[in-house]
Amino acid sequence: MRHHATPELPHDPHAPRGDWTTMRRLVPYLWRYKWRVVAALVFMVAAKLANVGVPVLLKHLIDAMTPNPAQPQALLVVPVALLVVYGVLRLSASAFTELRELVFAKATQGAARQIALQTFEHLHSLSLRFHLERQTGGMTRDIERGVRGIESLISYSLYSIVPTLIEVVLVLSILGWTFDVWFALITIAALVVYIFFTVYVTEWRTQFRRQANEFDSAAHTKAVDSLLNYETVKYFNNESFEAQRYDRSLDQLRRARLKAQTSLSLLNTGQQLIIAVALIAMLWRATQGVVEGRMTLGDLVMVNAFMIQLYIPLNFLGVIYREIKQSLTDLDRMFRLLEKEREVDDVLGAPDLVWSGSPTVRFENVHFAYEADRPILQGLSFEIPAGKTVAVVGASGAGKSTLARLMYRFYDVPADPSLNGRITIDGQDIRSVTQSSVRRAIGIVPQDTVLFNDTVAYNIAYGRPGATQTEVEEAARQARIHDFIVSTPKGYQTMVGERGLKLSGGEKQRVAIARTLLKDPPILIFDEATSALDSANERAIQAELQSVAHNKTTLVIAHRLSTVVDAHEILVLDAGHVVERGRHDQLLAMQGHYARMWALQQSTTA
Repeated sequence: MRHHATPELPHDPHAPRGDWTTMRRLVPYLWRYKWRVVAALVFMVAAKLANVGVPVLLKHLIDAMTPNPAQPQALLVVPVALLVVYGVLRLSASAFTELRELVFAKATQGAARQIALQTFEHLHSLSLRFHLERQTGGMTRDIERGVRGIESLISYSLYSIVPTLIEVVLVLSILGWTFDVWFALITIAALVVYIFFTVYVTEWRTQFRRQANEFDSAAHTKAVDSLLNYETVKYFNNESFEAQRYDRSLDQLRRARLKAQTSLSLLNTGQQLIIAVALIAMLWRATQGVVEGRMTLGDLVMVNAFMIQLYIPLNFLGVIYREIKQSLTDLDRMFRLLEKEREVDDVLGAPDLVWSGSPTVRFENVHFAYEADRPILQGLSFEIPAGKTVAVVGASGAGKSTLARLMYRFYDVPADPSLNGRITIDGQDIRSVTQSSVRRAIGIVPQDTVLFNDTVAYNIAYGRPGATQTEVEEAARQARIHDFIVSTPKGYQTMVGERGLKLSGGEKQRVAIARTLLKDPPILIFDEATSALDSANERAIQAELQSVAHNKTTLVIAHRLSTVVDAHEILVLDAGHVVERGRHDQLLAMQGHYARMWALQQSTTA
């Protein structure tokens, strides 16, 4: 599924946006379940009508219990009927509330799932540059909080704020209609002061909560980064250094949370003061009415019950408002990830790459730079003929691995008309076809092999999900790792650990080779494919790779020249230029860069 990103807004990408903007982004996801939204609203109103009916019925029950000499039998009949209706209303309020949650749960979970999946897919579609610049720990935290924020936002708004507003309107209507207007005015005044105070203090407190979240993400990121680089930490004996970095983040988090807690206590105290003053004023007015005979004892009980029912949910308004604001902030951060523009994107209506047999790959006047002031490739042109092997050698930083990244469209060749640079596969500019079809046609054995924290079988089968166990084992045999796998206690079900750390470098590289062999693409890229192997295994694997590369279009990126002597053509890359090209013996005869590199490597291995 392909999603086209909304362009990034022109202002500061880290500045919080308006809450209504975020809400509008969420509404379409919920409106897919419109009948559930409508049903939930109906059940919510029904629950509040039943809830407001309870104090009214309680008033009639109290009044019915008042002795009346004219009708002594009513004391027995009426209270029983009212008690039954009272119980029904209580049950109805709970039943409608549960029905509301039951009906709307699918909409909540469905929206959360859809947004999380869309964000996950979008992150995979972003360029390598984005992922190299982004801290994965903080990014996964943003997605986790965003999903939780959807559930919290819907829960607090639909299940708390909206029902409370409905109940306020109903109570004010009953008080204003049944008694004098002062009851409604006192209630309105208290609500206005309460809400203003709550919103003002909560807005002030939001900075502490936001700081706490930032420090939480920073601490989480440092912990994840440190644990992922466990071996590096051990190599340099920096456990205490890592602990100190983590502790500094935790201390910042502690101070921010203490400020948040202190301000919360201030908020709660102020809320209780407003509620207490309002209750005293209402009950004083009601008590005075009972004394003067304008109100019954049941009226007094009803007013008290209304106030309790109204202010119990308002007690949590500060928490609810804060959580809604935080949920909107968290959701906004996830939407921002979703809105990140793709540096590499398919053109609208792009077709799939079409090839027959082994395709020809051409680099035509390719210029490329990761940073504008640091060019990597400068007018590079060469061809990998169909079914042939071309090797690229050169010093570190010459731009060898960049070739593989450009072929995979991790980055695109700049579309500069004056340069007219491009990469083609069977004559098709890879920028004009879908990324998926390009990557489907290419298999790579990278220099730095990273494995999933799963079984050996899973990691090999990742080259072609759905491959049979027999096909997985055959690929492992070709990569000369089958015997090692079956010698382990769990065989192909052996867990490789985080990033494959339970395997040696050579074992990881052979798993990567098996994975690519299983994919069986028409174009192969070997990026230092045997760099982690010993000499004996290197020769065996090299022979296997040459057999596999037979009749396939193959790019070999190598540092050790002994691995490319049989290539159909060898390119010597220096500072983004091809300075020499030819077969092994031709290059040696030139007595240039290649010959000097060969002589140096032969002397070091002698």
